Amino acid sequence: MVMIWEDLTVTIGADNKKLLDAVTGFAQPGRIMAVMGPSGCGKTTLLTSLAGTHAANVTEAGNIQINGKRRNLYSKQVSFVGQEELFLGTLTVKETLTYSANMRLPSKMTKQEIDKVVEDTIIEMGLEDCANTKIGNWHLRGISNGEKKRLSIGLEILTQPFVLLLDEPTSGLDSASAFYVIQALSNIAFKGKIVICSIHQPGCETFNIFDDLLLLSNGETVYFGEAKMALKFFADAGFPCPIKRNPSDHFLMSINLDFDFINEALARCHPTSSNSTVGMRTADIRKELIKSYKNSELFINTRRKIQQLKTNVIEEEATNSNIVRSSANWWKQLSTLTKRSFLNMTRDLGYYWLRIIFYILTGITIGTLFFHIGTGNSSILARGKCVSFIYGFMISMSCGGLPFFIVELKVFYGERSKGHCGEAAFVISNLISSFPFLLLVSISSGVVIYFMVQFHPGFENCTFFCINLFCCLSVVESCIMVVAAIIPNVMTGIGTGTGFIIFMMMPSQIFRPLNDLPKFFWRYPMSYLSFASWAVQGQYKNDMLGVEFDPLLPGGPKVTGEQVLPILFGVSLSHGKWLDLTVLVILLFLHRLLLFLVLRYNKRGISHLLWIYAMGNLQFAKRGLLKKKPSMSSKKQEPTRPLSSLENAMSPDYAILKL
Repeated sequence: MVMIWEDLTVTIGADNKKLLDAVTGFAQPGRIMAVMGPSGCGKTTLLTSLAGTHAANVTEAGNIQINGKRRNLYSKQVSFVGQEELFLGTLTVKETLTYSANMRLPSKMTKQEIDKVVEDTIIEMGLEDCANTKIGNWHLRGISNGEKKRLSIGLEILTQPFVLLLDEPTSGLDSASAFYVIQALSNIAFKGKIVICSIHQPGCETFNIFDDLLLLSNGETVYFGEAKMALKFFADAGFPCPIKRNPSDHFLMSINLDFDFINEALARCHPTSSNSTVGMRTADIRKELIKSYKNSELFINTRRKIQQLKTNVIEEEATNSNIVRSSANWWKQLSTLTKRSFLNMTRDLGYYWLRIIFYILTGITIGTLFFHIGTGNSSILARGKCVSFIYGFMISMSCGGLPFFIVELKVFYGERSKGHCGEAAFVISNLISSFPFLLLVSISSGVVIYFMVQFHPGFENCTFFCINLFCCLSVVESCIMVVAAIIPNVMTGIGTGTGFIIFMMMPSQIFRPLNDLPKFFWRYPMSYLSFASWAVQGQYKNDMLGVEFDPLLPGGPKVTGEQVLPILFGVSLSHGKWLDLTVLVILLFLHRLLLFLVLRYNKRGISHLLWIYAMGNLQFAKRGLLKKKPSMSSKKQEPTRPLSSLENAMSPDYAILKL
């Protein structure tokens, strides 16, 4: 298996800003490659292009081949490990690997075979000590960052891909953990795999593990070849590495244009003369290195080697018969997602358990306020207020599940981007797994309210009240999930979700009778689209039909529920309560369909756009700060400090602050 990329150019935006500029290289099995360069040089862009997971607003040109064939999206041959991998913190390391294996490995594999794959992966990544430890979340102490990195790698090697791409696998780790992770990747490569990872600034011991090095700066290739030959290349180009300096530090300091801005800031803070005779700017050093590479034997040999690899490539089917070509069928994916989601909901205290307690406390509060409501004429309005109180508060409390929906959706987004599962399986699995919890909420709080308030007695009426409450809460949960899918931010999502729910409650009997609503928009069509409207009028009918209240005047006839509903509450008796419940069920499935459509067609590149926009503004502000005209006294300053004089310089942040 050989991976080749030729003249890979990636642009973004309407102005076609280049993120990669004609990058050429190749990767062979049994070797681990490091992609290095300063922030914003194109490391992540290169990896996402090789993996086929770049954003929709990115344009790609060039040729990417795997074993002589163009790379396909969601190829089982390539796995990509992002810089920030998300997990369900309530699951253990072994459970996380097992569920992922059941969702991705062929359905024909037995449980024993899948367990064997999981155990081998745990051993290979050195996760034996934490295999039965929960990953950790807001209320559970979990595994370390290094173990999370190894777990994310273990998830990708379950299917034994031939190419493993990793974006900053050592970020946030100490030197020992970083060395452990890179050594584990080297062992994977030694087994005949292609391993390519971006890495920012490795230590000497970590850097020595790499076989090949691709050095990027502003999307251009500065060096491509064997890692151990990079020092010779820099020395031949006239920029040898000082004896006491880490080679990776020297490479980055030679091509990072930010050092020019830092030099200007340092020169303003310390206008002292420099002892060095080399006064080149980093931009000039970078240009010289790029020119040296394009005119070197390395560049010529790279082109020649690529042509040779294309000629000698062996047919994929003949050499790689052990590749996993099939995956789990849809029903197995649905079953796995349902079991995983149910287990997560069971273990996470905040997902449903805390809300169940709050629902029961709310039910007790309502039962206390409307205790034994009776059938006096004053209880007519009290019953209406009680029903509005119940559905108004119960519906609003459903917003508490939004943070947990967001976490589960982010995990799903990562799995979907790699082709592990689809939107339909996720939506249906969430509906099935949440069913028992919502049913428990409805029964526990509904029974408390029903018997404390003493609504219309009868098993059928009590059952309808609980089912009606269950369907209403299920629709609200679906609405909140739609909001979470559109706005994946907790604070903004809670505000938006609460506003949307209140908006949907407005065209209902909670606030005004339906007949008193303005005909345009609020009555037609909003009162028909409002889940609260159908839920409230269904409960009105369930509670008041067949009930007789005391006369309004002494000696007068009793008032029946059939008289009260259309006159006082504006509830039509043209259809029964079971039709109201049926409409609620239809609304539930419509909202789940809406969630499916939002997940399917929601823009996936918005986060990349926001990041690029923020970085652009930061660069603009920094350039504006550092390009101020110097005063007359500063014109006598010495030229910009050379690269070698920065070894003991102050931090860039402190230098900027001194300005």
